[in-house]
Amino acid sequence: MSVASSVLIPYASYLRVYEPLAAFPEPERTHWARYARRPLTPGVQEELRRSLADLLPTPPVPVPVHESGEAFVAHVDGVVVICPWRTRLRGWLALQELDGQFPEPVLDAMLPPVVRLQVAGDYERWLSRNPDARPWIRTAVWHVPLRWFALFGDEDREYEPGAPGGEGAAEPGRAPVLRYRTTMAQARRRLARALRALRESIDDGPMTEGLIEVGRWLEEFHPRALVELDFGGLVHAVTEEWLAEDRSAAQMAEGIAALRAGDGEAASDAYGRLAERWRTVRELRFAN
Repeated sequence: MSVASSVLIPYASYLRVYEPLAAFPEPERTHWARYARRPLTPGVQEELRRSLADLLPTPPVPVPVHESGEAFVAHVDGVVVICPWRTRLRGWLALQELDGQFPEPVLDAMLPPVVRLQVAGDYERWLSRNPDARPWIRTAVWHVPLRWFALFGDEDREYEPGAPGGEGAAEPGRAPVLRYRTTMAQARRRLARALRALRESIDDGPMTEGLIEVGRWLEEFHPRALVELDFGGLVHAVTEEWLAEDRSAAQMAEGIAALRAGDGEAASDAYGRLAERWRTVRELRFAN
């Protein structure tokens, strides 16, 4: 196993949309149709390896010069669905979020100002030619945004325990997997119910605003798409016991159901337990 392939996934979670081939215009549709027929397609680990490789030169290359032609591939009831990486676009969006997260000297050391200015200029020019562009993947670091759980039910949960490689094993150990998958139609229905419950019970706040923003994003995609929440690299930050016991989507649904029933106390209790569970994960970011 090479050093590059052994790099662990960062402590990040992902919200992805996989669309059917019919959602893509030509010639992109033909490209993805051929791509999906490959016997092997790259996964999250390969996407990470390529991104890290771009940060090694001096100065670093925070955004690829060319857009990726890769994607994640899944099947829903025998139908191929595609989630394009769009690494270049996501790189631009991630750089925009860096402002305010680090002191200026730290940010300058990570990415020199001249590099950031050049990248910002490249993005403005590209966006003027592609005003409707949107990513198929959203990323959160050191947590899962609680609003994402409103899109899923406990029945959408898929958990696979990890497996050790063992001394002298031909294959490395397998990390656990925790994800949720649902249809676009179901995700939109759940989001609409959550928004209605919040608006009828409490004043607009961060959760309401966050759900509205996610809803607008989902409206950009095909109605027969697949929506996936992947715990990604967070599985390396917590114990397998924590993962096996996690029922965050069920807790979110419990809180929303309590709001709809007019039981504000039960709703507050359910949301409080969920928020506290994820607060402990976010605080690991500052652990020694």
